[in-house]
Amino acid sequence: MDLDSLSSLEMAILFNREDQKVPQAIASQLPAIARAIDAASDALKAGGRIIYIGAGTSGRLGVLDAAECPPTFGVPASRVIGLIAGGPGALLQAVEGAEDSLTLAEEDLRAASLGTHDIVIGLAASGRTPYVIGGLQFARRSGCVTVAISCNPASPIAEEAQIAISPVVGPEVLTGSTRMKSGTAQKLILNMISTGAMVKLGKVYQNLMVDVKATNVKLVDRACRIVSDATGARLIEARAALEQTSFEVKPAILMILTGITADEALDLLTVHQGYLRDAITAFHQPG
Repeated sequence: MDLDSLSSLEMAILFNREDQKVPQAIASQLPAIARAIDAASDALKAGGRIIYIGAGTSGRLGVLDAAECPPTFGVPASRVIGLIAGGPGALLQAVEGAEDSLTLAEEDLRAASLGTHDIVIGLAASGRTPYVIGGLQFARRSGCVTVAISCNPASPIAEEAQIAISPVVGPEVLTGSTRMKSGTAQKLILNMISTGAMVKLGKVYQNLMVDVKATNVKLVDRACRIVSDATGARLIEARAALEQTSFEVKPAILMILTGITADEALDLLTVHQGYLRDAITAFHQPG
């Protein structure tokens, strides 16, 4: 209650102390998060998409997670998408009233050609946002798996979804500002779901981003380091292999570890549906 009378250091200490409660709250939700990871992975394997829906901070966090998947995991932008109440303009400025519509999310999902293989993940800190409620209802009627992420276990969206993830983070330091602990909780959970799903899709080898797209100088350097870390090769050797694979990391690693050509590496990865570990194992244990 005395937030406005604290010094800057006292405020920082208070913010930090409250933020430490977030991972503790999430810990109780790990089984539900694991179910969401499996469901998201299954959706992608079936040719579906991960679709986030939300309003305000929650909607922006969904869009952010979706935007980060293509460069990190090499998936097309169409495979993980974020829908925010009020449309793209709401990313930069609040669109008043958009989140209060029970039908707007259905319109957005229809425009996105929602399919039965898609998974729809609704985000709302309070769990009461009409935009998200209506979107989850429509997604369930359409045969999609639905997930709700809120900070209220008894919320309407938790009741609507097949998988409810509801960390109780407690009151915000700034009362009602769900961009704080609630937003942090949602961000952490989204990171876990999308990263976990991509691991299960073979987008990760060991703990390395082996489907990263080397689209700029920084990412070319990262690709070289990933190949080096995975194989023990020197950076110059890693780059030489990458130059033969158009800077695709997986076949470069496979080339160095097995001694096969770039074309042979690509063929072997195709046989094993892009799972690098399976391709390596198959090479060393033929038949």
